[in-house]
Amino acid sequence: MGRLICAKWANRCFASTQNIVFAHFRLMSEWECLAVQQGLKSAKGRTVAQENLSEIVETIRQEFTLINQLRDKTLQQSRALVRSCANSIRAIHRHEWTEAEAALQQARTDAEAMVQPLADYPTLYQAGYTQDALKELVEAHVVYAVVRGGGWPVPAALYVTGSTYLRGLSEAATEMRRFVLDLMRRGQIIEAEPYLEFMDEVYSLLITVDFPDAITDGLRRHTDVLRTVLERTRGDLTMSIRQDQMRQALQSFETRLGAELGTSFACGELPVNVPDLAEE
Repeated sequence: MGRLICAKWANRCFASTQNIVFAHFRLMSEWECLAVQQGLKSAKGRTVAQENLSEIVETIRQEFTLINQLRDKTLQQSRALVRSCANSIRAIHRHEWTEAEAALQQARTDAEAMVQPLADYPTLYQAGYTQDALKELVEAHVVYAVVRGGGWPVPAALYVTGSTYLRGLSEAATEMRRFVLDLMRRGQIIEAEPYLEFMDEVYSLLITVDFPDAITDGLRRHTDVLRTVLERTRGDLTMSIRQDQMRQALQSFETRLGAELGTSFACGELPVNVPDLAEE
């Protein structure tokens, strides 16, 4: 009887253990299925996210492609603008006013064609090659205004910022040295003084613009260059004026001396009453 009870109890324990094991395996299978499903969902989510990221990168790539093409075009236009400005300044030095005005008109056309597409791309507009070309445009117009006496160009009409306008004004004042030297070489000393006065006036104005280079775009360096050129030009013109005054004084002395001695030193004649030293 005792053995029978033990056998029944053992069978019940085995059956319970077997049920527990089966339940465990069934639970593990459910977990594995759930994990697989979650993994599939995660993989699907990652695929969608990667597709979205690819679209974002592709959009940025297309934008960069457009900017690069616009940059290359702007570089070519800036070179054309610099050439037009150089041609106008050369014509001004030669007093070829028709050619100078035509070159200035072409320069304004080139500047407008270069700046208008950059309205939505301030990075390209503020780039060094763009602002340097516009600076040449300012210089050409200011030189023409000084020499011909026309109206002063304003920054808005030349599509430039304030810092670029001031840098172009500085280089235009530096360019005045060439006019001064040309007039000195021709003996027109008085006519050269207004150009020196313009250089001095521009320098006096620029030294009052005391702001960091991050705002003025290196204006201080241009002002220092202008100061050096101004002092050299002032020295050269002063020396030429003194030499001209000395020449006039000598000519006046020769005229008075010739009148008193009855001869003219300019013709190489000896005074009438001056004894010949060779005869003595």
